[in-house]
Amino acid sequence: MLADIVEHLACPVCRQPVRLEHRSLRCANGHGYDVAKQGYVSLLVGSRPPGTADSAAMVEARAGFLDAGHYAPLARALARSVRARIEGERVPPDFRTESFAHSPDDGSVKAYGGAEVSFGHETRLVGPIVVDAGAGTGYYLAAVLEATARGVGMAFDVSKHAVRRAARAHPRMGAFVADVWRPLPILDRTADVVINVFAPRNGPEFRRILRPGGAVLVVTPAPEHLSPLVEELGLLSVDADKERRVARSLEGFTETDRQEVGFDMELGPADVLAVVGMGPSAWHTDTSRLQERISSFFSRSVAKNREKVVTRAEFHLSTFEVTSRSSDGA
Repeated sequence: MLADIVEHLACPVCRQPVRLEHRSLRCANGHGYDVAKQGYVSLLVGSRPPGTADSAAMVEARAGFLDAGHYAPLARALARSVRARIEGERVPPDFRTESFAHSPDDGSVKAYGGAEVSFGHETRLVGPIVVDAGAGTGYYLAAVLEATARGVGMAFDVSKHAVRRAARAHPRMGAFVADVWRPLPILDRTADVVINVFAPRNGPEFRRILRPGGAVLVVTPAPEHLSPLVEELGLLSVDADKERRVARSLEGFTETDRQEVGFDMELGPADVLAVVGMGPSAWHTDTSRLQERISSFFSRSVAKNREKVVTRAEFHLSTFEVTSRSSDGA
């Protein structure tokens, strides 16, 4: 919960540490940020609008698709990699992640599991810190925390709709609204691992918040991802320059490991609508036209006695380490 990560947060105005007082975070200079009843805090400041934030509809689509388990193999692969990184242990390939209750994005649930957020004096969790940059609903970070015995998660996203869900995704996760393109409201050398799943990357800030020996684990779609949907529905394909752009965004880091994670999914029409609605194609696709294309696609498949379509999921899971900290004076 939020109380477990407060000591690692920084005031977005003056960069000073913050403390939890009643239902707000405050720094020594008097800047304050109210904690929402759902258990998260917004640390966005200034009049400049943030980067593109997922809408409530996109978050709803993502939550439904992920909760159905379609990307569970990816979550397990990421969790194994993070656990091996921070605990130095070999994780059984078939370990199971616990299923956590998700509730509607209507503000009716105030914290994980429906319990009240506690703002009293609590025993602070101590363990490896995993930051999820662009966490969305917190699905992947929750899987990571289930794979680690003592890990504490810091989830942030620019979408308040997503962060509301992340705030109750796992009892060892605290969530806040922040923009990855701005200076992050996280103190220097806080994170053992930063995970970044289908989200923008801020290399200089990731470098600043990592502890010595830390790493950034990045998940990006591979060229064959969502085949044949991309071709059949006219979706955005993976940019041929994607890998170079990832490397450029993480200047000062070296890619030290890469895994290919691939698996087949069986998707019905509602699943297809959800996977399109939660990704970048949602910004460029008219919903009514998309539904027509999906209906046409499935009508051709049903003629072949197939009520679901086999869709390929393909990802790159890369580990980046800081090349040198000489410029940091370390």
